Amino acid sequence: MEEMKRLPLLGEKLPEFTVKTTHGVKKLPEDYKGKWFVLFSHPADFTPVCTTEFVAFAKRYEQFKNLNTELIGLSIDQVFSHIKWVEWIENTLKVKIPFPIIADDRGEVAEALGMIHNGKGTNTVRAVFIVDPQGILRLMLYYPQEVGRNMDEILRIVKALQLADKEGVAIPANWPDNELVKDEVIIPPASDVATAAKRTKEYTCFDWWFCHKKVK
Repeated sequence: MEEMKRLPLLGEKLPEFTVKTTHGVKKLPEDYKGKWFVLFSHPADFTPVCTTEFVAFAKRYEQFKNLNTELIGLSIDQVFSHIKWVEWIENTLKVKIPFPIIADDRGEVAEALGMIHNGKGTNTVRAVFIVDPQGILRLMLYYPQEVGRNMDEILRIVKALQLADKEGVAIPANWPDNELVKDEVIIPPASDVATAAKRTKEYTCFDWWFCHKKVK
């Protein structure tokens, strides 16, 4: 029986790939060492929802760059299709796509990362993978073909992951507009009785297990 390949899990290193892109051959995650990157797949070039997504990503590209984060698109189209589509977007919609698009025409990356869901057809679904500067997979999202992504949410996730790493905290729902703690962050739960007893004196708390603080 053929051994089934396991998909990578959160906290694991992203598998290594050598890929063709609109910006030349790239090695993942090696070429992005020291940077965060968002790898995202789209069902196909020259489709309306995908076009709106690429425009939205392009318009936020500088915001991602300011977070030391690169963008990389992917579909199972060939590279010449990507090039023509990018040209069409620039000529017709007056938006330049500044990031590379992987031509995964053999489906190797899509298969390895679970981007093709048989129940949704033979094209890649709208997958999102966020990888940190050490090449570790930090987040995975899958959207169906019929629903476009919210790029502001992807930006928020990158900011949240970076803040969590920097401060050693957890990020509440809808941050930075949480209904309970607004733009504050959550202190990790106490792991012993002595720490639990001090928590309410050190931080603002609803209880010793639910404390929060403001960060700069």
